[in-house]
Amino acid sequence: MDGNEAELPLSGVTVVSLEQAIAAPLASRHLADWGARVIKIERPGTGDFCRDYDHVMNGMSSQFVWTNRSKESLAIDIKSEGGRKVLDALLPHADVFIQNLAPGAAERLGLDAASLLRKYPGIIACDVSGYGDGGPYSSKKAYDLLVQCEAGVLAVNGTEAEPAKVGLSVVDIATGMYILNGVLMALYRRERTGKGTAFQASLFDSITDWMSYPAFYTESTGRPLPRTGAKHATIAPYGPFRVGDGNTIFFGVQNDREWRSLCSIVLGDAGFADDLRFRTNPLRMQNRDELQAHIEQRFASMTSEEALRLLDEASIANAHLNSVEAFLAHEQLRARSRVQSVGSPCGPVMSFLPALTIPGLTPRMDPVPELGQHNQAILSELGLSKEP
Repeated sequence: MDGNEAELPLSGVTVVSLEQAIAAPLASRHLADWGARVIKIERPGTGDFCRDYDHVMNGMSSQFVWTNRSKESLAIDIKSEGGRKVLDALLPHADVFIQNLAPGAAERLGLDAASLLRKYPGIIACDVSGYGDGGPYSSKKAYDLLVQCEAGVLAVNGTEAEPAKVGLSVVDIATGMYILNGVLMALYRRERTGKGTAFQASLFDSITDWMSYPAFYTESTGRPLPRTGAKHATIAPYGPFRVGDGNTIFFGVQNDREWRSLCSIVLGDAGFADDLRFRTNPLRMQNRDELQAHIEQRFASMTSEEALRLLDEASIANAHLNSVEAFLAHEQLRARSRVQSVGSPCGPVMSFLPALTIPGLTPRMDPVPELGQHNQAILSELGLSKEP
C-alpha cells in the first residue's frame, strides 16, 4: 500500500477514459490520485493532442504532465475492428467510463453514456461535451477560451478599457471538477442501490454555474458587473495598493468590524471609519478613488512588509503580489512539502500534491505514462495476445 496506513478511498475502482485535452483527463487524474486504476485510451501514433501543447518539461507538455500522472496508457484505434475488440473486452471490467469525443461521435460508436448503461447496468458513464445535449449549440466544437467568450467570462475580466481571458483553463477545470463530483456521487449511489448511472457534463453548463454571481448581479441591476482589473468589482477597499517602497500589496475588507480595525490599527485614525464618504461598503464603492488615495498616502511612509505586518495585526486578510517564480519559491509550499516529483518517460518532473489532505493516507504520485506504454500488459490481462 505504498506506506499508506489504509487503502486509498478509490482502491479497486477501474476507470476507462476515452479522453483528450484537459477537462476529462483532469477528472480522471483526481480519481487516480486517490487509488482508482485509470486506463487512458489514446490514438495510436499521436495520442492525446495535449501531449504536444508544449515541450517544456524535459520534452513533455506541461499541461499533459499536470493532468495525466498515475495513469496507464492504452493506444488503440477504437474505429478499427481490432481496437474495438480490445475496448469491448475492457468495458465489462470498468466501474467508470468517461468520454469527451467530438459531438455525435460517441453515439455513432455506441459509446455514449446511455448506451453503455443499457449494456452494463452497473457502470458509471459520463459524456463530456462543449454545450450539452439539445439546443442550437449541441453540435458545436468547444475549447476553453471559446466557451469563456460565449459565457461572458471575458466580459467580467480585465480592465475597463479591455476584456481579458482568465489566465488558467478555468472552463476545463470547472468541468473536470463537476465530472469528478458526478462520478463520486454515482459511486456512492451504486454502493447503496447497486445501480449504475449515466450522466452528462458540459463546459458551458459548468462555467454557467461559476458565472452565477456576475449574471445575478446583471439581472438584478440591469447593468453589467464592471471590469475593474485587479480591484474587486463590488467591495472596497479590496485590491492592490501601492506602498512607499515601490511595491504593491493586496488586502480586502469584508465587514464593518474589519473596516474599523483597518482605520484604527493600520491607518492610525479610528474616527476615519465614520467618515460620511466611507462608512458603508456602498459608499466606499461610490468614493473608491478617494479612499484609494487616502490609504496609499498612509502607506507612502511604509515598506510593504511593515504594511502587511499592520494588516496582520488588524486581522485584515492580505497578500503579496507574487510572480509565478515567487509562488514556486513560496515558503508555505516548501514548509508543507507540497512540491513533489513524479516519473515520466523523460525523467522526473515536478508536480504538486493533490489539494486534499487526509490524515494517514498518502495519495498516489505515480509516473506520467508514455503513449501506449501499457498496451501489452493490458492486452495480456484481457487474454488478447497481440496488438490490434
